Amino acid sequence: MKKILLLLFFSSSIVIQLFPQQGFTLEAAMNIAEENSPTLKRTRLNLMRSQENLNAQRAALKSNFSLSINPFEYSHNREFLDFVSEWNTTESIRSYGAFTISQPIVATDARVSLTNRLMWQNSYSEFNNSQTTGFNNNLFLSIDQPIFTYNRTKLQIKELELALENSQLNYAMQRLSMERLVAQYFYTVYQRQQSLIIADDAYQNMQSSYLIIKNKVDAGLSAREELFQAELNLATSRSDYENSIVDLENAKDDFKLLVGLSLFDDIIVIPDITVDTVNIDIGFAIDHGLANRMELRQRKIDIETSQFDLITTKALNEFKGVVSLSVGLFGDNENLGDVYANPTDNEAVSLSLSIPLWDWGERESRIRASEISIETQELSFDEEQNDIIINVRKVYRTLKTR
Repeated sequence: MKKILLLLFFSSSIVIQLFPQQGFTLEAAMNIAEENSPTLKRTRLNLMRSQENLNAQRAALKSNFSLSINPFEYSHNREFLDFVSEWNTTESIRSYGAFTISQPIVATDARVSLTNRLMWQNSYSEFNNSQTTGFNNNLFLSIDQPIFTYNRTKLQIKELELALENSQLNYAMQRLSMERLVAQYFYTVYQRQQSLIIADDAYQNMQSSYLIIKNKVDAGLSAREELFQAELNLATSRSDYENSIVDLENAKDDFKLLVGLSLFDDIIVIPDITVDTVNIDIGFAIDHGLANRMELRQRKIDIETSQFDLITTKALNEFKGVVSLSVGLFGDNENLGDVYANPTDNEAVSLSLSIPLWDWGERESRIRASEISIETQELSFDEEQNDIIINVRKVYRTLKTR
């Protein structure tokens, strides 16, 4: 079984050696990882998605132009007319379209719309045996203003801005984590390279020692027991050498997978092992960490998001209203050019209110649940601060002992 495994290993080594060997510095590996790492690609795509969502919401705040057209509509109805206590049959053919410009108002969460609706119709009524054919046009300006409630447009924009900031922080943190992992895997490969060199030298030396002892035993100058021990030492040295090869190839595969290189490329790392000495002030390190660690900003974003959820929850079964205003001109005529020959003013004002009466405590419970969520996020923020302080102290103590 051992011979089969060795055969498979050396066969795979031969296949790998068919590909040209590439040398990588740590900086080159970092650059490649930033472009090819699957983890960074996913984080970068999430960042792009958050950016596009915010772009879409901001685009929705601009004027919206829409055109709806109904080229043909036919209806034939029979209905009872209460005011004359008779049945009446109507038949009509219509063709109409509407052009609308709609503009949201961010400051007040209102919406202003300008609409022009043009219609041609041919209608017949059995009641008075009359038929009407012609055009009519309705041009009107309308405003819908919510009252006694929160500004939903502003809240949506702020939520998307925080989501984008959170994605940016995730990407920056993922890059820092990737730099640490690339450096760790890079120097692991370098360590395995050096271990292989050492194991190879030891194996070569052990082969030379074995030949010397074997010659002495064959010449009767040494006891045969020394040859047995030399054979054992040689086998152990060869096993260490083969294990070093396996460890190196495994480390290379892990490094290539992390960086995003082809698994069939053979690589060698070229490190810069110069060491720079840096004096560390523990107080400055802790203050700097608390001021710049992106995890703390993420916890603050979680708190703000929970506060937005509380605002939305408080709007459940709330007292609110809408003020609607509409002014416009209506005209009709058999000829399209004379449709506004005798126009009519159209005005409308309305106030609608939504008044909750009894919800069996649903709103109160949901508000309390949102408040508890905020408290939880605040605890997470404090816990994150303590973790940063502890980690900085641990690293500082570790560096002092080296």
